[in-house]
Amino acid sequence: MADKFSQKNVYLPEVLIELRPVGKSFRVTAIDPTTGIEVTMVAPVTATREVIKRNAARKLAYVIAKKQDSGKL
Repeated sequence: MADKFSQKNVYLPEVLIELRPVGKSFRVTAIDPTTGIEVTMVAPVTATREVIKRNAARKLAYVIAKKQDSGKL
């Protein structure tokens, strides 16, 4: 399925990531310091830090692209 919002136009030179353990999972917060946009997700504790960071950055890029397309950014 093709993604409606293109993440190709989103450039994230820096992403701030916070991992907080909650039971058998992590609560992951990713913030773009330039725009101040923040996303939250849940990841299993068995996932590697690299996978968690990549998924959080991808979700952040998706949200930024969605806001850009809607004109809210």
